[in-house]
Amino acid sequence: MTASDRAIQLARDAAAAAADKLALDVVALDVSDHLVITDVFLVASAPNDRQVRAIVDAVEERLHRVGAKPIRREGEREGRWVLLDYGEVVIHVQHSDERTYYGLERLWRDCPPLDLPEEVGNPSQAGPEALGE
Repeated sequence: MTASDRAIQLARDAAAAAADKLALDVVALDVSDHLVITDVFLVASAPNDRQVRAIVDAVEERLHRVGAKPIRREGEREGRWVLLDYGEVVIHVQHSDERTYYGLERLWRDCPPLDLPEEVGNPSQAGPEALGE
């Protein structure tokens, strides 16, 4: 089984929104062969709590525009690791320290990565709005 087209598109939209807020190391993993509760994990990180929150807000806004609403949201108060559950896609926005410590990519290393928009891989290639210009 592979991730649904909708899950892949939601992950790409969320990744682009995260990149617009200069998220670091944005990775999408197709976990559909290993989990029945979701198709894709999207993981992104930021160097501080404020940026974690900004990324979460941007992702929620972008996915809301395409008609997706989170089923569950966790960790928002602390701002160190926020989980957004959209059913088909679960988005983890982590403080860089938490990302290193918990190593979600290591846990799910058997899952294939998904291709993401080009600007996600290199924030310097993102549009001027991402750099505050």
